[in-house]
Amino acid sequence: MRAIVIDKPGGPEVLTWREVPDPLPERGEVIIDVTASAVNRADALQRQGFYDPPPGASPYPGMECSGVVGAVGQDVEGFAPGDRVCALLSGGGYAEKVAVPWQQVMRVPEGVDLVEAAGLPEVACTVWSNVFMTARLRKGETLLVHGGASGIGTMAIQLAKAFGSRVVVTAGSPEKIERCLELGADEGIDYRREDFSEKVKADVVLDIMGGRYLPGNIKVLKTGGRLVVIGLQGGAKGELNLGALLAKRASVYGTTLRSRPVDEKGVIVRGVVDNVWPLLDAGAIRPVVHARVPMREAAEAHRILESGEHVGKILLVS
Repeated sequence: MRAIVIDKPGGPEVLTWREVPDPLPERGEVIIDVTASAVNRADALQRQGFYDPPPGASPYPGMECSGVVGAVGQDVEGFAPGDRVCALLSGGGYAEKVAVPWQQVMRVPEGVDLVEAAGLPEVACTVWSNVFMTARLRKGETLLVHGGASGIGTMAIQLAKAFGSRVVVTAGSPEKIERCLELGADEGIDYRREDFSEKVKADVVLDIMGGRYLPGNIKVLKTGGRLVVIGLQGGAKGELNLGALLAKRASVYGTTLRSRPVDEKGVIVRGVVDNVWPLLDAGAIRPVVHARVPMREAAEAHRILESGEHVGKILLVS
């Protein structure tokens, strides 16, 4: 098969499309003939040498994919060759084939294009696990989403609204804010011109920035509020006012998805299939796709990602 290989850390130009050995299914694994993958920030960090795959994972980038089951190993439950699926991966999505534990595989929802389904696993699992499982967002509460125009942000907006919550987003331009409002956000804050901490009070904050936003995030939390940090684009260190945290009886969570054990990912995947897939089947939410790029041109897809001009997901098509 062919895959995108990273021989040394660097810019997008280090991503090389070349022949590599085919994966073989181990016990409990499914081989997916990849139709498409999607680009995530973690892929760019891996390319730069800052985010190695977990032990035992594929060395190739790509944390989600869609395609058709090509083969199954022993002890696989519920999947057979020919099934149309998408999957949450620990790596290896930028390739023509990938091996993945069956617990992380999902059938493609009805009415969703097989290519567009590649952009669902990572965002759906991230939002479901963090906003609903960890932060326990409830109907009528307010969710603040940083980076509302990102893949995660566009999914968070739609899911929170579908479950009856109010949604406020931050984004970097009026155009991005307008797209977020079209997806259902109730309010948008241009972080380049406004201080979000002066504009909103939230029950739950979904944060991709980390250290730089920590004081502001604590400030906006209501009593009993929950802050979930899933990214460090604004640095790994910040000042935490414990007095304010205690006074509000608030909670701060830091989570990752990629390095979790298969069983934990399986629980999240089942939650997504039970709670998110019916909304996709009904057309209540939808994947938001900015661009489709040939997988061999992954370098161009990374340039689009790092330009910050996209809204939604950037897909790589085999």
